[in-house]
Amino acid sequence: MAGKISMGARREVVSAVTEQYRSAKRAEKGRILDALCATTGWHRKHAMRALRRRTTVGPSKVEKPQERKRRYGATIKDAMTALWEASDRVCGKRLKVMVPTLLPALEQHGQLRLGQADRDRVLAISAATIDRLLVYVKIAASGGRRRRAGFYSAIRREVPIRTFNDWNSPVPGFCEIDMVAHGGTSVAGSFIQTLTMVDIATGWTECLPLLTREGSLVVEAINRAQSLFPWLLRGVDFDNDSAFMNDVVVPWCREQKLEVTRSRAYKKNDQAFVEQKNGAVVRRLMGYGRFDGVETARVMGRLYAAARLYVNFFQPSFKLKEKRREGAKVIKRYHPPSTPYERALAHPKVTAAVKKRLRDQYRSLDPVALLAEIRATQNDSAIASSSCRTGAWPAIRSHEQRAGDRGDVREDARQEGDRRRAACHAPADSSAL
Repeated sequence: MAGKISMGARREVVSAVTEQYRSAKRAEKGRILDALCATTGWHRKHAMRALRRRTTVGPSKVEKPQERKRRYGATIKDAMTALWEASDRVCGKRLKVMVPTLLPALEQHGQLRLGQADRDRVLAISAATIDRLLVYVKIAASGGRRRRAGFYSAIRREVPIRTFNDWNSPVPGFCEIDMVAHGGTSVAGSFIQTLTMVDIATGWTECLPLLTREGSLVVEAINRAQSLFPWLLRGVDFDNDSAFMNDVVVPWCREQKLEVTRSRAYKKNDQAFVEQKNGAVVRRLMGYGRFDGVETARVMGRLYAAARLYVNFFQPSFKLKEKRREGAKVIKRYHPPSTPYERALAHPKVTAAVKKRLRDQYRSLDPVALLAEIRATQNDSAIASSSCRTGAWPAIRSHEQRAGDRGDVREDARQEGDRRRAACHAPADSSAL
């Protein structure tokens, strides 16, 4: 109904209630505004502006509001430009503090001459006005390039920040999420990424390969991880990567009733849980080589499927209990090492049905067979032909082989010592004197 009302009818409605609005009390003005917005379909702020205008004799003419007279003219702008250059181009907030010091110095050395009125205006100018006056000066100084906010900055600002100190022992289901790039020594082109998800309460870790850094693939991976976690996901904590902070991942997480948070920029300690698993699990399995292609991603998926069972059921890890500072020394106390499986069984918020399912799965697993499967998958031609996996898990070696390795190391060390002693006792080269 409000959308079909003509412009002329809206002007008549405004004219009819203008005088009543001006003479009304605060509560009555609110009711008039509500009725006007319902009738015209206007925004409340636009309706307030329309009622404040003074109408002329003609029904279709509305007097424009009087523009505010400019207080700072070209003289002030030139003075602020000189002060900005003298300050080495600092921001408005810092320049505001420097003006009382810089202005007398520039006047003393003949760099700036101002009348008393203009001088008072320069000293009274605010930091925000300084930035407004200098906006085009800064663009010209940077070669005509205006710095623009990133495409995803608005979405990033909507996501609240959570630091490393804000978790406060959450229930299982809150995860830190990060991506590990398998680009080797170059980030050019397309290569595989590993999405790592770590449960804060238990340390349960899931890794999934992604062909590229794309929001839709991140959504598919999180959806897949939900079927792998023994419990429902409750919240996700990302870093500021555009692969996470976009109009695909964030809205999808909110549709799934997941609490979405992010870490501070350039503060990796805010995601300490997942960063630790990036090194202890992903890099140790895959190393730092370059991996790409569908077949390689399929092999990595098989590798992570075997590794998840071994890591979550058989590999204990430390978890910080408390941390305090005594002078320059930081003292940390840890809980006894436990596997994610053991932490899940001990957690009071994990249901009895989930604990029973985990116990049944644990009884069916053979750790030696899982390790053999991990190493067999690591030696698959699809990933073995790629760059050297410097962090890969070593193969099982017998006692005799390990003893032979130690002997080789001792022999290498002895030979190195002989070479160093020979170099120390060698006569000096007279040509170097």
